[in-house]
Amino acid sequence: MSGQQHHTDPGILDRRTLRDNHRCLAGLLAPGMSVLDVGCGTGAITVGIAEAVGPAGTVVGVDRDPAHVAHARAHHGARPNLRFEEGDATRLDYDGAFDVVTAARALQWISDLEGAIRSMARAARPGGLLVALDYNHTRNAWDPAPPPAFAAFYAVFLSWRAANGWDNEIADHLPALLAAAGLLDVRSENQDETTVHGDPGFDQKAGLWTEVIDNIGPTLVAAGACDAALLASARAAYETWRRTDLRRHTLSLHAIVARAPGR
Repeated sequence: MSGQQHHTDPGILDRRTLRDNHRCLAGLLAPGMSVLDVGCGTGAITVGIAEAVGPAGTVVGVDRDPAHVAHARAHHGARPNLRFEEGDATRLDYDGAFDVVTAARALQWISDLEGAIRSMARAARPGGLLVALDYNHTRNAWDPAPPPAFAAFYAVFLSWRAANGWDNEIADHLPALLAAAGLLDVRSENQDETTVHGDPGFDQKAGLWTEVIDNIGPTLVAAGACDAALLASARAAYETWRRTDLRRHTLSLHAIVARAPGR
């Protein structure tokens, strides 16, 4: 395991919203709640949380990437009930402070999942909620099947993730991990994000994987996982195919909700 860290493109993060991209959490929030958003990125979802809990609530966004924290502060830091801090999910400096502790698409990039879950659980007040949203990357789907060059890139992407100790099926494994950490009433909800040709925003959503190639590709090459020729062929093939043949694209996601012991 390399211990490598991944830094997601801020442009991808900035497009996300609480309502569209963390739907389970949106349905659990209420005015006056205190919420910790772990792996908050650029704060696009976090600001939606702050709006949902209102001026009587408090929200803290934590991210290990100082550039993301700076971006979040610059764009959303003026809200009086919202602040952003640098921090590692496995070493959160909070103790029973929040009604809700959440992580959306963040745990997929952490090899020490048990440490992160214990740290998040400590941050929740007795009886508080943990809400984790994440992928099963092996079940992401395209209809029809993508071209071989992109399939080759995707296989490399999954292998690279696994080599770094990042769980490609984390959405399926989180319920057991949360239960093992002593959390109660664990439940999992399907949160797949599907876009169909003709839907508003289809081109942008289906274009996610072009952005992934551009964002992660150089890291894969530097790690020796593939060469630049594979990236170029995968990108060209995917771009042509998604504009001509792609009809449906699904990101496989589950939200896992659990309750901290006590009260």
